[in-house]
Amino acid sequence: MTMECSESLILQATSRRALLLGGASFAAWAYLPKFARAADGRDPRFVTIILRGALDGLATVAPIGDPDYAGLHGTIALKADGPNAAVMLDPFFGLHPAMPEFARMYRAKQAAVVHAVATSYRDRSHFDGQDVLESGFPGPGRVQSGWLNRALEALPKGERVTSALAVGPTTPLVLRGAAPTVGWAPTALPQAADDTAMRLLDLYQHRDPTLASALTQGLQLEKQAQGDEMKPKPGGGGGGVAAMRLVARGAAKLMAADDGPRIGALAFDGWDTHANEGGPVGRLAQLLGGLDGALAEFQSALGARWHDTVIVVATEFGRTARINGTEGTDHGTGTIALLAGGAVNGGRMITDWPGLKPANLYQARDLAPTTDLRAVIKGVLHDQFGLGERVLADAVFPDSGPVKPMKGLVA
Repeated sequence: MTMECSESLILQATSRRALLLGGASFAAWAYLPKFARAADGRDPRFVTIILRGALDGLATVAPIGDPDYAGLHGTIALKADGPNAAVMLDPFFGLHPAMPEFARMYRAKQAAVVHAVATSYRDRSHFDGQDVLESGFPGPGRVQSGWLNRALEALPKGERVTSALAVGPTTPLVLRGAAPTVGWAPTALPQAADDTAMRLLDLYQHRDPTLASALTQGLQLEKQAQGDEMKPKPGGGGGGVAAMRLVARGAAKLMAADDGPRIGALAFDGWDTHANEGGPVGRLAQLLGGLDGALAEFQSALGARWHDTVIVVATEFGRTARINGTEGTDHGTGTIALLAGGAVNGGRMITDWPGLKPANLYQARDLAPTTDLRAVIKGVLHDQFGLGERVLADAVFPDSGPVKPMKGLVA
């Protein structure tokens, strides 16, 4: 039996307001630029994946070389040897064995880990933590727009390509705002027959040209994202794991198109592990396997575009260093951010490791954060799209002037 915060469950529910926001964005198509960089001719892509529920970074990239790690994480601690051993990324840190694809990317220098990272938020509410993570503001409850949408607003206008892509039944807060976006939500429901869609289109063209235009583009989007390749692959796992792969595959196919979105955002739920978290196998392992498969799907479906892509995987906060009495971990602070993509300057662990001795823990219970997540994202946005430090500090992440963009994250 697993246990989740009631707050987390509420967050997963689809509100009517959020749905309407997503629908409004769907109808708003724009002429956003291709971001070809004059210096090297790249046409970069950027994806952010949000893990809702607060990922246990100490279980995903374990500091096996830290003498206090095994005692704190107890029965769920990863080990460097034995059955289901961690994949050692260096002599100190080991990657969860459920993530062989990320390990392969890391060895190919197309993936990196930022450890002991956190937003500016220091309390333990999922509501507020996710608000800060996605809004980009220092505190919760400030705005109804996200840092990625404000980054879009700061980009120059140019050739016609599809607006930024929001994947899922609602537009994530990170991508809400004034800049237009387009939404795609994979559905398990039977699709309308082509004849039905064409009849609706004919009706809209006579009654409502705006709605007809939206339907036309929506049908094109669905056709592009779906197709035979959207059928689950053999051995791809079931349930949520398979769903993560399918969502990633569809999003990547859209973003691989010449006129497709250059920027995308999606979210995976279920990372709140208060009980029965599991170690090298178990509940968290299944989730990490799904995430690993999703990253592999992005690489496969993006094709040649993978070379110019950066994916940032982030969560609202970490979990306690010591496991609790139900073999899980509670809400914490420091965690990890994962970078993947052909444009990542990878094969590196990036951290100012604080240590896990009792005196070094944040509030005597959490991995102490030593890197601001905003510095990581700022660094990527600067290197991928040329956004200046002033814009990043004032508009994208307001009131963040002292948080400088991390350098060297993009090859």
